[in-house]
Amino acid sequence: MIQQPSVILATASYDHTIRFWEAKSGRCYRTIQYPDSQVNKLEITPDKRFLAAAGNPHIRLFDVNTNSPQPVMSYESHSNNVMAVGFQCDGNWMYSGSEDGTVKIWDLRAPGCQREYESRAAVNTVVLHPNQTELISGDQNGNIRVWDLTANLCSCELVPEVDTAVRSLTVMWDGSLVVAANNHGTCYVWRLLHGNQTMSNFEPLHKLQAHKGYILKCLLSPEFCEPHRYLATASSDHTVKIWNVDGFTLEKTLVGHQRWVWDCVFSADGSYLITASSDTTARLWSMSTGEDIRVYQGNHKATICCALHDGAEPSAS
Repeated sequence: MIQQPSVILATASYDHTIRFWEAKSGRCYRTIQYPDSQVNKLEITPDKRFLAAAGNPHIRLFDVNTNSPQPVMSYESHSNNVMAVGFQCDGNWMYSGSEDGTVKIWDLRAPGCQREYESRAAVNTVVLHPNQTELISGDQNGNIRVWDLTANLCSCELVPEVDTAVRSLTVMWDGSLVVAANNHGTCYVWRLLHGNQTMSNFEPLHKLQAHKGYILKCLLSPEFCEPHRYLATASSDHTVKIWNVDGFTLEKTLVGHQRWVWDCVFSADGSYLITASSDTTARLWSMSTGEDIRVYQGNHKATICCALHDGAEPSAS
């Protein structure tokens, strides 16, 4: 066992490595070679024990607390790039979305996939609604679909812009808003109106022309950022923009990356943002100043994704 840091920060690069970083010092303390494919997405389990790497066409789970280069588990049944991966809040199951056109659910304790939903186009993004009973997916044809896990069906379909790929989806921590970002640099914002349990309908709230280039990732700020509510948009124009959700006014533009910014993740309290870029670096930004306060250097090719877990583990019930 290695001493687990309270802050877990990982990046993956086209150089076929996954790297773990000391967030404060910027030192890389562990490198996992990932020769089989590129890694499209990283996600840390809620209990901080495992890191999921979404590749092509598999998902691998690595132990955060050892130096073992071998995955503890491999999930195989997608047939193309896995573009999205995430976990239910207690860490009991994992969800994924792939360019093979499917969204899948995996019981972490059992081999094989338990459920599969057919999106009929390459899936670029999947998010779990905070109610833990609905997945929302966005695909290359511009469809957004809500998958009701209780009823086991697609309960809602939206097409904000025909034939314009939905790149990224994000849901507010309280389930009140959903944002979809597309290849035209546009964010569509809906208010989520729902009954007691089920998400019934999307009410259009705002259309934001955030960037001239592609938006590669959009992300709403976490619960402990309250009363501030921000939307971060990472773009092919080399910038990340921070928008105030109240009116969707531009708060800050984070300038420093030299190439496309592929991914971003907020710290638990929303004070910091980590970004990953084709310029090979990841960066740590202060949300109060908009300055980058740390640059993580060591990858030899584009850094495509990042994962951060600096919050508390879920308490044992």
